[in-house]
Amino acid sequence: MTFTTRPTLRGTFGMVSSTHWLASQSAMGVLERGGNAFDAAVAAGFVLHVVEPHLNGPAGEVPAILATAADPAPRVLCGQGPAPAAATVAHFRSLGLDLVPGAGPLAAVVPGAVDAWLLLLRDHGTRTLAEVLEPAIGYAAAGHPLVGAAGQTVARVRSLFTDHWPTSARLWLRDGRPPAPGEMITNPAYADTLRRLVHAGRAAGADREAQIEAARRAWREGFVAEAIDRFSRLPFRDSSGRAHAGLVTGDDLAGFSATWEAPVTLDWRGHTIAKTGFWGQGPVLLQTLAVLDALDDPAVYDPSSLDGIHAQAEALKLAFADREAWYGDTDVPGSALLSAGYARSRAALIGDRADTTLRPGSPAGEPPRLPSHLHTHAAGRAVPQDPSTGEPTVRADGVTRGDTCHVDVVDRWGNIISATPSGGWLQSSPTIPELGFPLGSRLQMCWLEEGLASTLRPGRRPRTTLSPTLVLRDGEPVMACGTPGGDQQDQWQLLFLLRHLAGRQELQEAIDAPTWHTTSFPASFYPREVEPGVLVLEDRIDPDVLSGLRERGHTVRLSDPWSLGRMCAVTRDPSTGVLSAAANPRGAQGYATGR
Repeated sequence: MTFTTRPTLRGTFGMVSSTHWLASQSAMGVLERGGNAFDAAVAAGFVLHVVEPHLNGPAGEVPAILATAADPAPRVLCGQGPAPAAATVAHFRSLGLDLVPGAGPLAAVVPGAVDAWLLLLRDHGTRTLAEVLEPAIGYAAAGHPLVGAAGQTVARVRSLFTDHWPTSARLWLRDGRPPAPGEMITNPAYADTLRRLVHAGRAAGADREAQIEAARRAWREGFVAEAIDRFSRLPFRDSSGRAHAGLVTGDDLAGFSATWEAPVTLDWRGHTIAKTGFWGQGPVLLQTLAVLDALDDPAVYDPSSLDGIHAQAEALKLAFADREAWYGDTDVPGSALLSAGYARSRAALIGDRADTTLRPGSPAGEPPRLPSHLHTHAAGRAVPQDPSTGEPTVRADGVTRGDTCHVDVVDRWGNIISATPSGGWLQSSPTIPELGFPLGSRLQMCWLEEGLASTLRPGRRPRTTLSPTLVLRDGEPVMACGTPGGDQQDQWQLLFLLRHLAGRQELQEAIDAPTWHTTSFPASFYPREVEPGVLVLEDRIDPDVLSGLRERGHTVRLSDPWSLGRMCAVTRDPSTGVLSAAANPRGAQGYATGR
């Protein structure tokens, strides 16, 4: 019997897996009271705003993929806000910037998370707004024991708060010090914001959907939009080292609505893998799986062996190179990128030695174009954060690498959802005092150079790293999964899927297994650096494998034995109705629950 840190949970009533135990249990409580998977996911999403404020916030974003019991076809919920109307390349250049700052008001996109959660509740939920917001209001008003990583994040940006962001200092540096691990923390302003949304809903009458629409209007056109508009006009220091005002206006909020979209899919080894569109990095996972299949070698599917790690790392580099050249909120040659012929041509580039260059392809016959920044600034520079840690890292100026949450839910009726909320971190921008949360900084993923797939454009979504996953078999949804981790999200999910779907490992076994990733491509986060040839691996990998990787030209960097990845997963067997769930033990924060 293989040892696992926890059991794979099994039952028939409902399953939840998330990156924080309070969110998981809050979602389970909604299921116990008769709600469905979508009600539960919304409740968890708002709780995550409160209990993981260093990893996501109300002014952040959330993409999700779901399937309903009535319709198993997967759908994407896009809660990724676009660039504000005033966010032009010319404006940033006029400020003397060649990159969008990684933190501060200038890096904000239009908030998307709250509108997306409410749209999900309206279209697929069954509970009232007051019912699903009750847990979050309770934790914000009465308090919750803050996880240690959140206090550590506050400590890292303490001087930024005290010297430049006084509204954040008032919320997070009570008595002048960062919160201690487990200290009871309240956020009365955010509790009041949620109560006002509930009140706006009740004022619209008894109809559930009318209440939700009224709350959406209060967010997009009412008191929330008004407060964001006022605060965004104030200049605050950002990661450029200077103070700039933001660009998000009330009109931007009023003009935005979360949307439903078709997913991008790949049929792979008897399963269909569904991801968000090419406005996110999700199709990287699909491209990588297609290239591995094109290698036509069973050895490449083992994420713990020398041949497997080498092949997977090289395939990932090729897919991420295509991300840099082709992905964005624009016309993307998606069919060509995922075609079998293109996968074979890319697989032919994988040799016995690690490649240290960026090699995008020409899927539709057009030459790829990469940002000139990569040639003049990024390649080979030392990354100032430590990418070997599994927990997201934050610099003293507020720049963040990959802070994110995740939640998966499946219920007894067969409804299932995978959601990856992020952005609007407590360290991303100054706190808006009357609302209790800051704006996000996702605009940093746009380039200030014309002619690129991810060039900054007003109204265009930044090419996000957020990447939930839904897996189907014979047209029926069987698994929802995902992880935080910025550029690592689809890398860690690749290893998990290979172990579970190809290697037949149990959910918890596949999550617990040693994890690794490569940083040999441009980072999505400011300052957009590259570490050619670097492989970051947990220090549980076989030493002989590590030696073999070095011999093949990989630069091996070891991290702590239990440090990489925060995978969550839930499954449903359509033939029996048995549900399962598992969660990552790393960081002692994520938990699965169910019965």
